[in-house]
Amino acid sequence: MIHAKRSTVALAVAGLLCCHQALATDGYFQTGFGVIQEGRGGAGVALPDDTFAAAINPAGLAWVGDRFDFGVTWFRPIRSGEITGNQLPPGYPDVNGVYSANGQTNFYLPEIGYSHRFSDRLVLGAAIYGNGGMNTAYLTPIPLLGTTGLGVNLQQLFISPAAAFRLNKHNSIGIAANLAGQQIAVTGLQNFASPSYSLSPGNVTNRGYSTSIGGGVRIGWLADVGHGLSLGATWQSTTWMSKFNQYSGLFAQGGGFNIPANFAGGAALKVHPKATLALDVERILYSEVKSIANSGANQAPLGAANGPGFGWQDITVIKSGIDLKASHTLTLRAGYNYSTQAIPASQTFFNLLAPATVQQHFSAGATWRFLEDKELSIAYVHAFEATLNGQNSIPPSAGGGNANLRMYQNSVGVGLGWNRGHQQN
Repeated sequence: MIHAKRSTVALAVAGLLCCHQALATDGYFQTGFGVIQEGRGGAGVALPDDTFAAAINPAGLAWVGDRFDFGVTWFRPIRSGEITGNQLPPGYPDVNGVYSANGQTNFYLPEIGYSHRFSDRLVLGAAIYGNGGMNTAYLTPIPLLGTTGLGVNLQQLFISPAAAFRLNKHNSIGIAANLAGQQIAVTGLQNFASPSYSLSPGNVTNRGYSTSIGGGVRIGWLADVGHGLSLGATWQSTTWMSKFNQYSGLFAQGGGFNIPANFAGGAALKVHPKATLALDVERILYSEVKSIANSGANQAPLGAANGPGFGWQDITVIKSGIDLKASHTLTLRAGYNYSTQAIPASQTFFNLLAPATVQQHFSAGATWRFLEDKELSIAYVHAFEATLNGQNSIPPSAGGGNANLRMYQNSVGVGLGWNRGHQQN
């Protein structure tokens, strides 16, 4: 029940293209990897369909035959911030109002994967994909923060070579190396670019793109336990990244910005010969990265180890979906993805840069096998609008009041897959 050979040059080109992405879904992580998984809410720890198992649970590659996958997703986030209840002294402008962060609204996110079975037990593969990111581009400046347009663009790319080993007929294990690159640009924080606020005031804002590289590992286990049930588990280590040197005066630890660890368990159950249910539960440990987790109210200077950050907390993500085989050539999907809120209401002021408020996602998708070894998949994901109202989130020194955050999203993905050999069951 558990479910194309291209050149290294093609992989590298796709990797470069993957960098042009910006999203905020489960916090700032993607809801899922691969168009097929996106169509069922991102669930896939125990139900591998394609080579993006390397990004979800590398043990799943043992159940995927020789295969090549390519996909691209059009992503459209709509986000805004609002200032309410602010009371600056006479002579200062009235900053209360709604600020649109939609200076850029359309993003295109490619991904590519490959797997090859070297023996009955060993499968090697690789996936290149965007791990996550965030983007805001305010159409007008927010005077409490700076004099020019506020915005951030964070992009993260993973290249994950992976190996999976079939222990026996029912169990597999896998490991993937996460070779990561990320870059960030921040604008519109001129009010904080001074020795009063930062250890390095020249490296707070408007410094162009800063690049960081690093690595980590993901391991996984997958089992077909019989009676149509499969179980899986996966753990991804912290991805240790070099520092954003151009923003050493903004982010904690002199520009530190590691990618958080996460872990997940999953189950898939064939409830009917033509219907399979999938459920994953994931935990993302945002609290282990100081730049992400430090409170915005911290009194240490920006750039210090305990300097102000986004104040994010760990989140739990539930991913659920169904595959329905409508015919020999057509499979239909639907899914629902829910995550707990990463941003406390007291931390919304700094998160005007990153209003990642959405929690509920509905998805639908389909795969059409148009030749015996080739298939076309589509997926649509809607993240329902979510508003997070601040609770005294603006410091009294800036006039007090609340920063409110709002976002919703739509995306459409299209993927092509080539099965170059037989899957193992």
